[in-house]
Amino acid sequence: MKVGQAGRQSHNSEDHKLILKDIIKVVFPVGVSVWMILWFFGKIDVAKMDRIISGECNFWWIGLMMVISVMSHIIRGVRWGIQLRGAGLPRVSVMTESLSIFGAYALNLIFPLLGETWRCVFMAREEKSKMSTVVGTDLGDRFSDAVVIIVLCILAMIVARDSMIRFKDHYRFGERLLAFMADPWIWGSVFGVVIVLGLMFYLCRQRTYVVRLVDVIRELWRSFAVMFRMKGRGMYLVLTLGIWICYYLEIYVCFFAFPFTRELISDPSTFYGLIPCLVTFVFGSASIAIPSTGGLGPWNIAVAYSLMLYGIGETDGAAYAMVVWGFRSAMLVVLGLFTAGWIFLHRQNNR
Repeated sequence: MKVGQAGRQSHNSEDHKLILKDIIKVVFPVGVSVWMILWFFGKIDVAKMDRIISGECNFWWIGLMMVISVMSHIIRGVRWGIQLRGAGLPRVSVMTESLSIFGAYALNLIFPLLGETWRCVFMAREEKSKMSTVVGTDLGDRFSDAVVIIVLCILAMIVARDSMIRFKDHYRFGERLLAFMADPWIWGSVFGVVIVLGLMFYLCRQRTYVVRLVDVIRELWRSFAVMFRMKGRGMYLVLTLGIWICYYLEIYVCFFAFPFTRELISDPSTFYGLIPCLVTFVFGSASIAIPSTGGLGPWNIAVAYSLMLYGIGETDGAAYAMVVWGFRSAMLVVLGLFTAGWIFLHRQNNR
């Protein structure tokens, strides 16, 4: 009896830990978004921002941005399909590939990585494939994004060097960030942690849970590494370029929607807005490293502050960021509902 009670208590304790972990996963990103938005709105004139949005914004350009955004998701879905076929999954329709991205990005508005988890589960069930295989291709997908972001950051530092210097000189955060990245103790500590974890892994390599973990890692790596030898690597690169061109154009076309950003487009010294757009794009892309609800908070602040580097007022920059984020998020909600309806009807017809 005591053994049974102890077992139930242990089981209940594990359940409580899992529930607490799930709550933290949801509450922390939401808390980050709420705190950053409240802090940001405390620094701007909200009434003026509302007047700018209602009286100065040309929403036709915002509509074009939404169309380009949908195209980027479709291209991303097709690109993921190339990886899936390389990992041994059968060809799926462009609609299924697109739905996997529509649903994933809609769910990411709730909290980070929920969408990534869902699209892996969705595709594994649709194709009756091993979950680790699909997850491995998803890691490859995100690895490609990370490489592109790094390249864009380097490019921005080269072509927009003056803006980066202004960011460092004008904002204490920029100075601290650059000092943090240049601190040898930080990188030495990271290297030390990697060595310790590697040593612990080696010493425990015969343990059952470590053997199982190694098997999972091998399967993940096999599915991840397929992107380096799969058929269609050239098309994969073309589609990757297409995705990020779409992302860039989303920011650029919205420059036409406001009078203060249109001034950047008419300025030859900024290459007709291309460089400010690149800086804004890089700042916004880098903000995804901060866990939040659909980027709300970090993305808005990053975009607004990057525009301020080019003489745009804080409230104007906030208006631009809120319109772009708001309409993009609304579009994702619609795409998520469309995905849910399509999947429901498809499964009803296949019963």
